[in-house]
Amino acid sequence: MIQPLSYIHPEAKIAQNVVVEPFTTIYKDVEIGEGTWIGSNVTIMNGARIGKNCRIFPGAVISGEPQDLKFEGEVTTAEIGDNTTIRECVTINRGTKDRYKTVIGKNCLIQAYSHIAHDCFVGDNCIFSNSSTLAGHITVGDYVVLAGMVAVHQFCQIGSHAFVTGGTLVRKDVPPFIKAAREPISYAGINSVGLRRRGFTAEQITEIQDIYRVLFVQNRNLTKALDLIEAEFAPTELRDEILSFVRNSNRGVIKGFNQGRNSSL
Repeated sequence: MIQPLSYIHPEAKIAQNVVVEPFTTIYKDVEIGEGTWIGSNVTIMNGARIGKNCRIFPGAVISGEPQDLKFEGEVTTAEIGDNTTIRECVTINRGTKDRYKTVIGKNCLIQAYSHIAHDCFVGDNCIFSNSSTLAGHITVGDYVVLAGMVAVHQFCQIGSHAFVTGGTLVRKDVPPFIKAAREPISYAGINSVGLRRRGFTAEQITEIQDIYRVLFVQNRNLTKALDLIEAEFAPTELRDEILSFVRNSNRGVIKGFNQGRNSSL
């Protein structure tokens, strides 16, 4: 189902049941999996690797060259997992020689006018609302939600199951399972609604909440808080994921909230 008004390079690897609407351009070094729908006026450039059953809406540009002055034309890719939806006018740049690829996971929804720069790794089941922007070299875990007009600084990390509220400027790493908000960005409680929706038990949610009380609410030195968590909480997958994320943060994690204004969290 390829419309005659579209242009597809004859060497592009397109599955037989892919639908390509009019006025779309697909370059040579492109692979598109079965069941994917490509809307009109989409540009898919060299290095694109698009999975099965994806939907790419009009005006999107996939695998454009990195907006990085250090880019020297090296062969890199932009990889999009199965069942991911890319809405109108989204731009996704391919990698540079830092990571050699940009990756968007499976079952993601990237809403209109969002931008994902070079060398970003985005996990599965993420939702980026309208006009969310990732600078280069960012790592995002699974099930992360960015509300509208979130801007993330280069080299930041966002942990799995985190929720970042609309209009937030993310300059530091956001640990897993929490909500982040305000200016400057700070901890705003755990993402309890999202965790319940994804099947976390009440005991697991309580464990996460208790750990973050020590880390962000009790006004402790970060190093001492981490040591206290390790000493007083039994080893679990959740505890260890939080400890590992914070200890391995290169940019440093966001700060705790103002206790005077947010004592109920």
